[in-house]
Amino acid sequence: MTRTYRRLALAALLLALVVVSLGAYVRLSDAGLGCPDWPGCYGQLVGVPDEAHEIHAAEHRFGQPVEAPKAWKEMIHRYAAGLLGLAILALAVLAWRERGRRSPWLEVLLLAVVAGQALLGMLTVTRLLKPVIVTSHLLGGMSTLALLAVLVLRDMATRRAQAKVLPGGLRLLAALALLALFIQIALGGWVSSNYAAAICADFPTCQGSWWPEMDAHHAFTLDRELGATANGALLSGAALTAIHWTHRLFAGLVLVLAGGFGLRLLVRAETRVYGQCLLTALLLQIGLGIANVLLQLPLALAVAHNTGAALLLCATLAATFRVFQRSEARQPYPAAGFTRHFQAVR
Repeated sequence: MTRTYRRLALAALLLALVVVSLGAYVRLSDAGLGCPDWPGCYGQLVGVPDEAHEIHAAEHRFGQPVEAPKAWKEMIHRYAAGLLGLAILALAVLAWRERGRRSPWLEVLLLAVVAGQALLGMLTVTRLLKPVIVTSHLLGGMSTLALLAVLVLRDMATRRAQAKVLPGGLRLLAALALLALFIQIALGGWVSSNYAAAICADFPTCQGSWWPEMDAHHAFTLDRELGATANGALLSGAALTAIHWTHRLFAGLVLVLAGGFGLRLLVRAETRVYGQCLLTALLLQIGLGIANVLLQLPLALAVAHNTGAALLLCATLAATFRVFQRSEARQPYPAAGFTRHFQAVR
């Protein structure tokens, strides 16, 4: 792969991490509806209304006051996401031009995910922060980050010697840890999109109990509006508690699987650095989660918790990619011997 492609893929990966963090910042600072329209803001594709006549016209047209600080947060996020989309489009074009040497379908898939992200971004605004759409948008961002990480890891693997085959049990543990982490990220997105993070202000208990009152039925009904049940009634505190407590309980499973995976990597010389990175990211993420509960969700820590999830995903994905690498294929001994004999006869 060309040097241009490699640099662009790495730049896109870093930009995706920035976009994920900006998205969390916009959501957690209540700026998700800072712009009532899409893709522009109060009818403007560049900037937000700041002159008196622009503000008056925007408020008359959209029927709500212009909050410039929130609007700028949302637009900066959109500009960064747009730039990321262009970078991914360029990657797809470069890969398609070199399709004779390798398949470009991963880049094409990535482009499709980004297109879906744009649609979800629009629906997030037009459907007034409906939780299932907001959570899907977050998962789309994480999926974009993960696919870009795979592109970078794949390119790194092609430029170095094939790695030693690792035990099948380690590969199974890697797959389980990665799956559990993705589910946990989805649960975390559900907590955030339902504003349920502050419902439990103590740790390790919740509301002073190991098993607080919960309403799982309304908590995990997907087709409903923000803060409401499917019937339109106010979403209860018990439902918010169920959302938060489920996320916290599942974090224990992630700790066991991802932690066990990291420890297994740590004892092997060829995977030790992967284990160190994974365990560091895991411990950091757990610490940020506990701090957010005890300090009641300060904005900086809440955004850091989202960024930490992205970093943990990348660390787990890199370790999983390494574990699934295989050494160069070798022929069974009889076949190899037959080949050598045939060449000698010739």
